Amino acid sequence: MNRDRDMYEVMERWGAWAASDNSGVDWQPIAAGFKGLLPHGKKSRLQCDDDEGIMIDGCVTRLRMTRPDEYQLVIAHFVIGISLRTIAKKRKCSDGTIRKELETALGFIDGVLSCL
Repeated sequence: MNRDRDMYEVMERWGAWAASDNSGVDWQPIAAGFKGLLPHGKKSRLQCDDDEGIMIDGCVTRLRMTRPDEYQLVIAHFVIGISLRTIAKKRKCSDGTIRKELETALGFIDGVLSCL
Protein backbone atom coordinates (compact mmCIF):
# COMPACT_ATOMS: atom_id res chain seq x y z
CA MET A 1 0.00 0.00 0.00
CA ASN A 2 2.84 2.37 0.80
CA ARG A 3 4.26 1.91 -2.72
CA ASP A 4 0.86 2.89 -4.21
CA ARG A 5 0.82 6.02 -2.08
CA ASP A 6 4.34 6.93 -3.19
CA MET A 7 3.36 6.51 -6.85
CA TYR A 8 0.27 8.65 -6.29
CA GLU A 9 2.45 11.44 -4.86
CA VAL A 10 4.93 11.10 -7.73
CA MET A 11 2.05 11.49 -10.17
CA GLU A 12 0.65 14.50 -8.29
CA ARG A 13 4.01 16.27 -8.65
CA TRP A 14 4.23 15.24 -12.32
CA GLY A 15 0.68 16.54 -12.89
CA ALA A 16 1.63 19.94 -11.47
CA TRP A 17 4.77 19.93 -13.63
CA ALA A 18 2.79 18.94 -16.75
CA ALA A 19 0.11 21.57 -16.07
CA SER A 20 2.84 24.23 -16.07
CA ASP A 21 3.36 23.61 -19.81
CA ASN A 22 6.49 21.53 -19.28
CA SER A 23 5.03 18.29 -20.59
CA GLY A 24 5.24 16.94 -24.11
CA VAL A 25 1.98 15.05 -23.51
CA ASP A 26 -0.90 16.79 -25.28
CA TRP A 27 -3.61 16.84 -22.64
CA GLN A 28 -5.69 19.86 -23.80
CA PRO A 29 -8.23 17.74 -25.78
CA ILE A 30 -9.01 15.83 -22.59
CA ALA A 31 -9.52 19.09 -20.70
CA ALA A 32 -12.08 20.08 -23.34
CA GLY A 33 -14.08 16.93 -22.50
CA PHE A 34 -14.39 18.12 -18.91
CA LYS A 35 -15.38 21.71 -19.74
CA GLY A 36 -17.44 23.15 -16.92
CA LEU A 37 -16.03 20.63 -14.43
CA LEU A 38 -12.63 22.25 -14.03
CA PRO A 39 -11.72 23.08 -10.45
CA HIS A 40 -11.94 26.73 -9.50
CA GLY A 41 -8.69 28.52 -8.66
CA LYS A 42 -5.33 26.81 -8.92
CA LYS A 43 -3.48 26.48 -5.69
CA SER A 44 0.24 26.17 -6.11
CA ARG A 45 1.23 22.54 -6.28
CA LEU A 46 4.55 20.87 -5.62
CA GLN A 47 6.23 19.90 -8.91
CA CYS A 48 8.79 17.28 -9.84
CA ASP A 49 12.05 18.34 -11.49
CA ASP A 50 12.47 18.33 -15.28
CA ASP A 51 14.41 15.04 -15.37
CA GLU A 52 11.72 13.15 -13.45
CA GLY A 53 8.97 14.92 -15.42
CA ILE A 54 10.43 13.94 -18.78
CA MET A 55 10.85 10.34 -17.61
CA ILE A 56 7.23 10.12 -16.41
CA ASP A 57 6.07 11.83 -19.63
CA GLY A 58 7.54 8.89 -21.55
CA CYS A 59 5.66 6.42 -19.34
CA VAL A 60 2.39 8.34 -19.69
CA THR A 61 2.85 8.39 -23.47
CA ARG A 62 3.15 4.58 -23.43
CA LEU A 63 -0.02 4.42 -21.32
CA ARG A 64 -1.76 6.58 -23.93
CA MET A 65 -0.83 4.14 -26.71
CA THR A 66 -1.94 0.99 -24.89
CA ARG A 67 -4.68 2.11 -22.47
CA PRO A 68 -6.38 5.31 -23.71
CA ASP A 69 -9.16 5.30 -21.07
CA GLU A 70 -6.68 5.05 -18.21
CA TYR A 71 -4.54 7.72 -19.88
CA GLN A 72 -7.52 10.09 -19.95
CA LEU A 73 -8.17 9.37 -16.28
CA VAL A 74 -4.54 10.12 -15.32
CA ILE A 75 -4.61 13.41 -17.24
CA ALA A 76 -8.02 14.47 -15.88
CA HIS A 77 -7.08 13.71 -12.28
CA PHE A 78 -3.38 14.59 -12.00
CA VAL A 79 -2.89 17.32 -14.62
CA ILE A 80 -6.27 19.04 -14.73
CA GLY A 81 -7.07 18.34 -11.07
CA ILE A 82 -10.58 16.88 -11.39
CA SER A 83 -11.67 14.75 -8.44
CA LEU A 84 -12.19 11.02 -8.91
CA ARG A 85 -15.81 11.40 -7.79
CA THR A 86 -16.47 14.02 -10.48
CA ILE A 87 -14.84 11.80 -13.12
CA ALA A 88 -17.03 8.88 -11.97
CA LYS A 89 -20.17 11.01 -12.33
CA LYS A 90 -19.10 12.17 -15.79
CA ARG A 91 -18.49 8.55 -16.87
CA LYS A 92 -21.67 7.37 -15.11
CA CYS A 93 -19.91 4.71 -13.02
CA SER A 94 -18.93 4.19 -9.40
CA ASP A 95 -16.04 5.85 -7.57
CA GLY A 96 -14.66 2.35 -6.93
CA THR A 97 -14.47 1.62 -10.65
CA ILE A 98 -12.53 4.84 -11.24
CA ARG A 99 -10.20 4.12 -8.30
CA LYS A 100 -9.44 0.62 -9.64
CA GLU A 101 -8.78 2.05 -13.10
CA LEU A 102 -6.44 4.65 -11.62
CA GLU A 103 -4.66 1.97 -9.58
CA THR A 104 -4.11 -0.05 -12.78
CA ALA A 105 -2.79 3.03 -14.59
CA LEU A 106 -0.39 3.84 -11.74
CA GLY A 107 0.82 0.23 -11.73
CA PHE A 108 1.47 0.43 -15.46
CA ILE A 109 3.40 3.71 -15.13
CA ASP A 110 5.35 2.35 -12.15
CA GLY A 111 6.21 -0.78 -14.12
CA VAL A 112 7.47 1.21 -17.12
CA LEU A 113 9.48 3.46 -14.76
CA SER A 114 11.15 0.47 -13.14
CA CYS A 115 12.21 -0.82 -16.57
CA LEU A 116 14.03 2.45 -17.32
